Amino acid sequence: MFDLFLILFLVGLVVVYINAVRKRKKREKDGFDGKELKAESSFAKRAREIREEANKRRAPKQVEGHLIDYSKYFLSKKEWIFYFLVAFTVLGLLGYLFYESWIAVVIIGSLAFFFPKMRRKALQMNRKEKLNLQFKEAIASLSSSLAAGRSIENSFREVVGDLRLLYPDPNTHIIREFEIINRRIENGETIERAIQDFANRSDSEDILNFADVFITCKRTGGNLVEVIRRTSDVISEKVDIQQEVQVMMAQKKFESRILSVMPIALVAFLRYSSGEYMDPLYQWENLGPIIMTICLGLLLFSYWLSQRIMKIEV
Repeated sequence: MFDLFLILFLVGLVVVYINAVRKRKKREKDGFDGKELKAESSFAKRAREIREEANKRRAPKQVEGHLIDYSKYFLSKKEWIFYFLVAFTVLGLLGYLFYESWIAVVIIGSLAFFFPKMRRKALQMNRKEKLNLQFKEAIASLSSSLAAGRSIENSFREVVGDLRLLYPDPNTHIIREFEIINRRIENGETIERAIQDFANRSDSEDILNFADVFITCKRTGGNLVEVIRRTSDVISEKVDIQQEVQVMMAQKKFESRILSVMPIALVAFLRYSSGEYMDPLYQWENLGPIIMTICLGLLLFSYWLSQRIMKIEV
């Protein structure tokens, strides 16, 4: 009886989660609603149009050795198996702790299939944050080189040298991207096209906006030095604010993780130190499994809500 109830309940949770993910993806695909479209500025509208155009130009599949598409992140088979096994182990132990049923271990552990996808998204966001931080340093170096009187092409070459001093690893994404831009210029390609291609693949609003401003100024013959200097200042201020927010939220994130783990640790301590005290929570006659299910659901909901609250975008 209990196992059947548990199976139906967990299957319901999976169905609700899948529907929630589909609705969220549909909202993201639909984009802004009518009110947001009216309220956004012309600059924001242009940035949105550039992002939509970039999405159309992206390759449907990332091929190893090709230019990196930062809007996608692909886990290797070893990484996928590793994250799945870690999640299955943790969820399986959690299922046994709350229900002491091997069926619960298998069912709750099967939710580990969703973890590699979640981890892939987190790794993608981490790579994007690193690229934005590195781009901040790159555009600051570019602004300094142009202010010193160098040409655009020579300034891009100087940026690579400055970045190598900041990032000793030659495989750093921003170094590789600026090397690709310089190589494409040497092969006779226009600098506008090289920068636009990098912006389309970057999946970064800052880089897309920079590419749009750079190309517009280059074509209209504006003061490129002053425009890049102002753009560099704006991007630097935005990245600095993001870092300050992350520093302020780091302690709160750590506290939320501790608060999420403590109830589980308390249940484990009471179960294995005072087994008789916890026995009613594992007996169907006392509706203990239902109470444990409600507690587990509240625990998961509180963790999800804390992560949503601390997700601040600048």
